[in-house]
Amino acid sequence: MRILAIETSCDETAIAILACTGDEKSAQFRVLGNALLSQIEIHKPYGGVFPSLAKREHAKNLVPILEAALEEAELLREDAQIIPEETRANISEMLAREPGLAEAFFEFLSECEPPAIDAIAVTTGPGLEPALWVGINFAKALALLWKKPLVAVNHMEGHILAALAQNAQRDTSPSRGVTLCVQRVTLPVLALLISGGHTELVLMKEWLQYELIGRTRDDAVGEAFDKVARMLGLPYPGGPEISKLAEERRDRATRKRVGTVSERAEEERVEALVKLPRPMLHENSCDFSFAGLKTAVLYLLKENPNMSEDEKTHVALEFENAVTEVLWKKTARALEETGAHTLVIGGGVSANAHIRRVFTDSIHHEHAGVELRIPPADLTTDNAIMIALAGFYRAQRKEFTTDIAANGNLSLAKNP
Repeated sequence: MRILAIETSCDETAIAILACTGDEKSAQFRVLGNALLSQIEIHKPYGGVFPSLAKREHAKNLVPILEAALEEAELLREDAQIIPEETRANISEMLAREPGLAEAFFEFLSECEPPAIDAIAVTTGPGLEPALWVGINFAKALALLWKKPLVAVNHMEGHILAALAQNAQRDTSPSRGVTLCVQRVTLPVLALLISGGHTELVLMKEWLQYELIGRTRDDAVGEAFDKVARMLGLPYPGGPEISKLAEERRDRATRKRVGTVSERAEEERVEALVKLPRPMLHENSCDFSFAGLKTAVLYLLKENPNMSEDEKTHVALEFENAVTEVLWKKTARALEETGAHTLVIGGGVSANAHIRRVFTDSIHHEHAGVELRIPPADLTTDNAIMIALAGFYRAQRKEFTTDIAANGNLSLAKNP
């Protein structure tokens, strides 16, 4: 089965084409084409994603991204096509809210053959609804023109399956020719989903059936990273910037501990100055809270307005350490309560080097019987490959639909 997948939930415009074989016990996915365009540079002046701007950029980029994915997949065949007037009118209506999209759509697609694909998968939520609608309407237009079935995909399910997917060439980016495998998955699977909009623990006892185990009661962890980064005067996106400073501080602290007496004393002074809480760490719950941690950073900076850059670097380190400790302790509690045999970490924050390191070491020493799966860096952020993975499994179940609506708050798991 060949799946063409579309992802526009936030600030990445992405289309991927995968050749999929197998079933729920063992499946292989060969990447035929994978095109992605990030809007990070466009949103930097706003310090975050500006929804109407993201929507406009998706509409501008979808046709070029489609062309790039088809060309990479060697599925682009130029040949003039006659589009019936009724079909043209329906597609024009679907794309009417995105200025210029219908014109670009017809200009490109009237000059190429329908590609040899079996289904179209598209993200329907969660995410920014204006951005989601652009991808959904584009997918509907393609499905109508090419007479292909549509599959609605939950973005968070994509993150879980991307984490479960294994690449025999682990150092190879998921580009053309790379094969991903989802196999030997031992249920139950516990998923820690961490991103700019989500922090939750989800249990999968049966394949593609989810139960909510814990979630944030306020800020998502990625949101907290970005807000603290702004307090420290760091550029957007803040998570990678904090991680970079924290890693530098760890290296520096290691060197100073074997340095002179004065260097060690200075390091101890800074460590004593910068102490942050670990919210809800010992509460009998798998829920998270990061608002208090964020506020603690705010008060610390207000009480010490003349902090040196060196001291601010330690704030980044202490913040990242606090977040990671909370994430691990809550996940460890959930592992004990659920008896999960597999732990996956998905979402953009799973790219954080310290979080990956702590979870890998902690699983090895404290839960040796649990298998940890973390996606390669290229599959941690939003992408269309993960949407194709989820689309394949849903297509296998014949979960096709023509009635797709964007849902910015779409839930994956049910409360127990």
